[in-house]
Amino acid sequence: MSTKRDEALAALRDWSLPGRRADLITAAWQAGETTIAVLAEAARVSRPTVYADLRSRGINPDDRPKKGHAMLALAPLDIEGFTGRYETADDEYTAALRRWKADHPEADGDQAHAEGMRLVALMDTAARYADVRDRLAREQHARAERDRALHKVEVQWEALSTATAWLAAHHAYVVAVDDARTAIDVWRESAESALQRPWFCSSPRDEAAYRQIVAAGHPALEEALTELDQTPAQTAESLRADLDQADEHRRRLAAQTLSLAGQGSGS
Repeated sequence: MSTKRDEALAALRDWSLPGRRADLITAAWQAGETTIAVLAEAARVSRPTVYADLRSRGINPDDRPKKGHAMLALAPLDIEGFTGRYETADDEYTAALRRWKADHPEADGDQAHAEGMRLVALMDTAARYADVRDRLAREQHARAERDRALHKVEVQWEALSTATAWLAAHHAYVVAVDDARTAIDVWRESAESALQRPWFCSSPRDEAAYRQIVAAGHPALEEALTELDQTPAQTAESLRADLDQADEHRRRLAAQTLSLAGQGSGS
């Protein structure tokens, strides 16, 4: 009859089986985590080891989709020739109206005026949409980098417990803390920039243009806007305070380790 002890020992032996780590790394890859640095941190191995393990399972680590938020991975706007760039908007409008007139040679003045108004709304909406989407994308990217940097601090601190080159590992931790502080500040700036450009449609023509943009495969902005932190300065201050408090405590612990190491080397 199997006991908990037997099961625990079996699981422990399973971890040490040849290829087990490669199986686990492959499982994480197939589950959607294709960032080599993240896999290396989770497995507590080097990046070359992750590459080797993946290749041993028939996976080419270089053949993977670029990760990032969906808003960053989208193709540029091209809605009836409107790209959302303010600097080319007038030329795009002129070209779009010229194409319409060529396709509708029998149109009267009223019809041409109505089409011109529709194109103006499309031009303006595309430009505002591109601006808001880009700001949201930068905020989401900076948020992911912020969270990744904060996680790396924890990983580097944990690595100190078993590091053989302790001073080098501690320096990596110090650098990770500094990088996290920078990442928090970068995120705050991008979040505040995103808050400066709220999204709205002020007329039925704007609404129609927005629906046309979304129907072309570009993301609706509402969900991203609901995820946007409305108080980035306060959040950044809280994150920095937590980071600094933990770092101060860890520096005291590290000082004790260095003190003991100094005593040992002097004896």
